[in-house]
Formats: sequence, structure tokens, C-alpha cells
Amino acid sequence: MFSPEGPSLRELAVQALSSVERGYDLLAPKFDHTPFRTPDSVLDAVRSALARTGPYDDGLDLCCGTGAGVDVLAEVCRRSVVGVDFSAGMLDVARRRSQAGVRGSGRPRVGWVRADARALPFAPAFDLVVSFGAFGHFLPRELPGLFAQVHSVLRPGGRFAFPLVAPLRPTDPAYWMLLGFDAVMRVRNAVWRPPFVMYYRAFRLGEVRTELARAGFEVELRALPEFGRRRDGSPRVRMVVARRPG
Repeated sequence: MFSPEGPSLRELAVQALSSVERGYDLLAPKFDHTPFRTPDSVLDAVRSALARTGPYDDGLDLCCGTGAGVDVLAEVCRRSVVGVDFSAGMLDVARRRSQAGVRGSGRPRVGWVRADARALPFAPAFDLVVSFGAFGHFLPRELPGLFAQVHSVLRPGGRFAFPLVAPLRPTDPAYWMLLGFDAVMRVRNAVWRPPFVMYYRAFRLGEVRTELARAGFEVELRALPEFGRRRDGSPRVRMVVARRPG
């Protein structure tokens, strides 16, 4: 994180004291050099899993950031891919990355839209919606509205897919690190405005499945075998696939 290409401690502090939107505008030029970007291993595993169920025609990357998920969709969608995010800075980086890449024949067209995921400006125009690493920016009470928005932009039979890491256990030092991070963020948001919503432990599988079902989805879980299994035999990483019936 503190490499020459990544943000400095001061830059991270300024970001954390901003709103979520402004914070990501500031972080955007160096975002791909931070641990906040979804690892390539996760992107590749999701790409492989989706390729086995596709192809799809039109895809949407929800909260696309600098466009890593758009690259995944471009491999499994035949016609078009759209990245949507509410940070103008992140979208600017995504556009430049897209323009710098070499687009081969048969690749879908790519577009970028600035919008809030809680108020998507689309008709039911997509067969596949994905999202990577964005759900910590939504409070549990916002999930019903968020999932209803995704449902509304999918065609009948369309899928909403995203990876979900198994929860850490108290015996894992990372469990306490993330617990401490969430506690610091709650204190920060209690004493400082505007709030910066970013919680690592607010997106729990049980609640997610319940709210997806309430939004009208049929939900299934698929293990991503690239990450192996825990001692109890459960997958370390799953892909949640929520299908709009029709």
C-alpha cells in the first residue's frame, strides 16, 4: 500500500475524512496499486465460473471502480458491457484503461455511466450483473433497495453474480484486524461528517440470501474451487448467483 505507486498514509487519511464519493475521486489515480482492488485470482475464478454458464449478451458491472470487473464481463458477454459507478474519478481511470487496451474482433462494446447503485438509470437491459468488493459501502438496511435495483435492470432469466469470502474465525488474526477496522469506522462516522461507509463485516451470507429472495431472486451458491476448502469442508470462497425468474 505504501509503495511509490500507492497512496501515502497522508493521502489515505484525507480520503477517510471525506465522503465515500470524494474519497474515491481522490484515491482513483492510485487505486489499482492498493489492496482494495479485487485480486486477479478472484477475478479469474469468477470469469471461469461464468464462462461455464454463458455466454451472455449484455453485462453490467455494478460499482465498477477502475473497471476490473468490466474486463471479466468482456470475456463472457457477446454484445455490450457497461460499468456503473458514482465516483467520477474512478470512472475516468476506467475509461483511460479501456482506451489504452487493445480491443480485438468480436469483443463487446464497452460503456461507462456515472450513477448511484441505489438508483440505477436502466431498463431491464442486462443478462448478467456482477459486482466485486463494493458491498461494504452499503449498510444492511440498504440491501433491500440495492437488490431491488439489480432485479429491475435484469431481463427475465438474468443473473446477478458476485464472490463472497467465507467469514473469518476468531482464531485468525485477520478477524480481529477487520473487527478493529470496523470499530474505528463506526467511531469515525459517529463524530465526523460526512460519513464514510466502509465496513468489512456488514455483508453476511445469511442476510444476503434472505434479502435476495425477498427481492424476487432464486439464489444458489457455487464454490470457487481455486481457493480450496476450510477444515470443516466448506468453501473458502463462493460465488453467489441470484437469478431473476422468467
